[in-house]
Amino acid sequence: MLQQTEAPRTDVEATYKAREVEGVFDLYFYRPIGFWLAQFFARLKMTPAAVSLLAGIFGVIAGHLYYYRNLSINVVGMMLHVCANTLDNADGQLARLTHRESREGRIIDSVADHLVFVSVYLHLTLRCLFEGSSPAIFLLAFAAGISHALQGAAADYYRSTYLYFVTSGARTSVDSSSKLRSDYSKLTWRHTPWQKLLLALYLNFTLQQEMLAPRLKTLRDVVRQMFHGEIPERLRTRYRNLARPTLRWWRLLMTNVRMLVLFALLFINLPVYYFWFELIPLNLLFVYLLFRQEDMAESLLEIAESSRNSA
Repeated sequence: MLQQTEAPRTDVEATYKAREVEGVFDLYFYRPIGFWLAQFFARLKMTPAAVSLLAGIFGVIAGHLYYYRNLSINVVGMMLHVCANTLDNADGQLARLTHRESREGRIIDSVADHLVFVSVYLHLTLRCLFEGSSPAIFLLAFAAGISHALQGAAADYYRSTYLYFVTSGARTSVDSSSKLRSDYSKLTWRHTPWQKLLLALYLNFTLQQEMLAPRLKTLRDVVRQMFHGEIPERLRTRYRNLARPTLRWWRLLMTNVRMLVLFALLFINLPVYYFWFELIPLNLLFVYLLFRQEDMAESLLEIAESSRNSA
């Protein structure tokens, strides 16, 4: 009987985290361009962190250009924003292409992403204020920004957990607040201020993720302690079957959808509705996915326990 084998991956596919976690725009636009850029940056011997910082610069400038009530300037901002997102894809592809993935690189990438959207939210708020909005626009923007940060943290946590459980090419371990706190305590502000600052930011980010998904955190901890990275096939398959249908919904909480909605609202000169889009439909989806994710984690804990007992 012929044994079915997995089709070989192309060069660009080898730089994906995993095909199933990539969105349509990522697969057919950002990843192909990002792969070309990753090859170019590799020839220049640029580090992934340098590409992340370049992406942050493009994105911060784009956010500033959204302040102006001039569509031509806004369109330039949109183009820079797309460039920033392309570079944000390319930095990870460069890291995987050159085998230079690191915790520090992931932290810098996350910090750059946050700076981009701080710029977007700040300049949209100022634009609305000078167009005659009430000072309450600051509260609206702040609430939307906090929602954005929490949604992004949860989506990233869910995706990294999916990669840990399902894909063979993922990291063999996942970061936890306890491990990060231990590493943080070993650093000093006097001798390693930059590394300690980055780890402090990453620790805070991880604590937010664990707070949002306590059962998923418990599942990750239990599986790590029980199996030490050697996840039983039964548990791996069950996780894939339960988690994969929700990936498309988690992708709605990532960057691409936000950018499309923002661009559309800038074209019709109604940027204030971007904050409402964040607060109402995205938060409703966010709460639904959190409950569904936690229920899934609870059922998988039972499977993990039974797998250990039968081992």
